[in-house]
Amino acid sequence: MKPGHVRAALTLPLFCVAAFILVLLYLPARRLRWRLAGFLQMIFHRLALWTLGIRLHVRGRPASERPLLLAANHASWIDISAYSAVMPLSFVAKREVGTWPLIGFFARLQRSVFIDRTRRGATADQADSIGRRLADGDVIVLFPEGTTSDGNQVLPFRSSLFGAARAALDEAGVEAVFVQPVAIAYTHMLGLPLGRSGRSIVSWVGDQDLAPHAKEMLAASDFDVSIVFGEPIRFDRSADRKKVSFEAETAVRRLLAAELRG
Repeated sequence: MKPGHVRAALTLPLFCVAAFILVLLYLPARRLRWRLAGFLQMIFHRLALWTLGIRLHVRGRPASERPLLLAANHASWIDISAYSAVMPLSFVAKREVGTWPLIGFFARLQRSVFIDRTRRGATADQADSIGRRLADGDVIVLFPEGTTSDGNQVLPFRSSLFGAARAALDEAGVEAVFVQPVAIAYTHMLGLPLGRSGRSIVSWVGDQDLAPHAKEMLAASDFDVSIVFGEPIRFDRSADRKKVSFEAETAVRRLLAAELRG
């Protein structure tokens, strides 16, 4: 039996019990909009990382300004717990995620915004929906690549959903929304640097089935992941959506490359 499987056999039962208790506490806290809900969310995801044997490192800090939209790269299903362990968040996810067993349940618990990429002409409505959430004070994570990468690079950003920042301007009645570039980097396994091929163990690309990938992750265990926050970009009424998208993409690309090198 691999060391990761031994760890999983010991930690998974504890995680399941703790997760059940946390969900029971989280549901009324979320309904009553208590700040406790965000704290419980973070605890849940920190426990998930611990169960998987993943150490989290945070560089920089989340912006204090609101409304706040995080523009992040995306390499694996593990990203969700890594980002969420840092601060209370909601995510923009494709509609299909909401139908997945268990994962869909937790995505809905975290108040994810589900979008339908197959509906032409729906982008404006979807951006408005995200904008309303930003205006309400929620911090939303947007994965502008539109898919997962191999963890070694940042794919071109799609600018369409950055329209959510403009929608939030109207909904919140503020002078500016802040778009903060954030990079996630998987850097080490068993204390040794991960190379380009090594990151394929962590990355979840294309139509790869989740269950076999999760089993491989549990077998490997003992990873280091970094979340790196860049400088927020001010998005006011004179801002150009495509320019902000390109600026955020450039920043995330730079943050990822620096963390992988370092």
